[in-house]
Amino acid sequence: MNKTLKKTPFYEKHLSLGAKIVEFAGFQMPVMYTSIKDEHLGVRHKAGIFDVSHMGEFLVEGDDAEAFLNYLTLNNVSSLDDQQAQYSAMCYPEGGIVDDLIIYRFEKNKYMMVVNAGNIQKDFDWVKKNLKGKVSVKNASDDYALLALQGPESIKILKQLVDFNPETIGFYHFLKGSVAGISMIISRTGYTGEPGFEFYHKPEESEKLWDALFEAGQPYGLKPAGLGARDTLRLEMKYCLYGNDIDETTNPLEAGLGWITKLDKEDFIGKKELMKIKESKPARKLAGFILRERGIPRHGYPVYFKDEEVGVVTSGTQSPSLNQPIGLAYVRRDLAKTGTSLEIGIRNKKVRAEIVKTPFVDSKPY
Repeated sequence: MNKTLKKTPFYEKHLSLGAKIVEFAGFQMPVMYTSIKDEHLGVRHKAGIFDVSHMGEFLVEGDDAEAFLNYLTLNNVSSLDDQQAQYSAMCYPEGGIVDDLIIYRFEKNKYMMVVNAGNIQKDFDWVKKNLKGKVSVKNASDDYALLALQGPESIKILKQLVDFNPETIGFYHFLKGSVAGISMIISRTGYTGEPGFEFYHKPEESEKLWDALFEAGQPYGLKPAGLGARDTLRLEMKYCLYGNDIDETTNPLEAGLGWITKLDKEDFIGKKELMKIKESKPARKLAGFILRERGIPRHGYPVYFKDEEVGVVTSGTQSPSLNQPIGLAYVRRDLAKTGTSLEIGIRNKKVRAEIVKTPFVDSKPY
């Protein structure tokens, strides 16, 4: 394996559990341990642990930090209280998406941005390029390891290791506390649609945290889960994946991210173009579909309506929860309605599909 690839602090744990390791965003990461289906259903019904230490963390501080982040991102940073997190994104002036991210507010003028692993350098360059006012930014990605505990049993598991009731942390809120005696940020967030927590901690404490969680989680069926299950879990929820469903060629309004795009706030990067797109209505929309015949839809496959090519698949898989092939696709706006019959070009064949309501499964993340 390429020696220039980074390893997370959990790498030896993955190897000891027989994980299949793949290259992902410059890291050696576990794609699965047993099978994607087994790990996926384990998280949906009980609990799973994901190593997400490859994600990027930027610290943003200073008198003008709030105003700067409001200018840089789509959502309204001013609405955040201390110990609250917010899903958001950054756009280019033309309206294309730089990245989607989460902002954590520690206190007034002290924030953390969490960005996608494959975009760390690009995002940090973008943040620095657009700096305004009295603000300092630091790429602190190497200072944090990140472990996600997800699934309906996650609260019971965490209760064994903390001196407070984890249910008191609201969805998209966090606190500074300790798990198994290890100091960290405990965040009620995740990428699965299930109840769960993410633990931002020092890399040197990673193995101790892993062992403590597995010991506490054993009676509750806790399993390690890899990137494969992480992808199928998020797809069932219609959570966008950067590089597949969103990128610089897509805008947040067509991607279904209008709810984080606060066009009524003061100027932000991309606002003018997004106002125009909203006024004229996006030409296409990201919609969920189910195949009505056998086949697996994949990123880049064409979408047809009455022999006319009308869109493109961005994500697709065999849904472990539904036992059906599902996917997301950008399609012409008038065809994005639930119940519309389309066809997906899979190799040399056209396979019947139907636009359905999303998320594909019931969400109960809190």
